[in-house]
Amino acid sequence: MPLSARNRLAGTVRSIDADGPLAEVVVETEGGETVAAVITRDSVDRLGIDEGDGVNAVVKATDVMIEAE
Repeated sequence: MPLSARNRLAGTVRSIDADGPLAEVVVETEGGETVAAVITRDSVDRLGIDEGDGVNAVVKATDVMIEAE
């Protein structure tokens, strides 16, 4: 499926925490960092993803903020 977003982080689903109609999906990237996304439970079912599956975390944002420590 073609997609215009260029920011793709390949990784593995580490956890899916479904609560009500939403689910938090945590993906561990190939570099060892984690990315979390909140998607609908229906999307989890439609994608057929489960813990241990390889996925791409696709980032499409209009703003990226930087904070100094």
